[in-house]
Amino acid sequence: MSDKLIIYTDGASRGNPGHAGIGVAIYTGEELVDVVSEYIGQTTNNVAEYYAFIKGLEKARDLGAKEVDCYLDSELLVKQLSGEYRVKNEGLKPLYSRVRKIINDFNRVTVKHVPREENKVADKMANQGIDAAIKKE
Repeated sequence: MSDKLIIYTDGASRGNPGHAGIGVAIYTGEELVDVVSEYIGQTTNNVAEYYAFIKGLEKARDLGAKEVDCYLDSELLVKQLSGEYRVKNEGLKPLYSRVRKIINDFNRVTVKHVPREENKVADKMANQGIDAAIKKE
């Protein structure tokens, strides 16, 4: 596996809070090398966004990446990670700390905001995670 990976992540919540899922798409250049689609239970969209990002970082680390370029459509998460926004929500603080800890496992991590239209694979994976769980009910 490549030392450098590109990660797209997305969290989705229907109802906010409601049924929530996470989606991750991992690339080496243009090649899609791994995806994650999981249901994470009932939670908010922001919590789902954090869980998706955590899962993406953990997968990249497990694949041996030393550098990751991350693309998220959560402006809140990107601005919290850049220090532009403070993490005020008590439920997000431990997730933020977990992200910071995982980031230390890499030589370089970039985090950029992208519009939802540029995050279609991760968005699809997040919604598939929710759909699969709802079908089981």
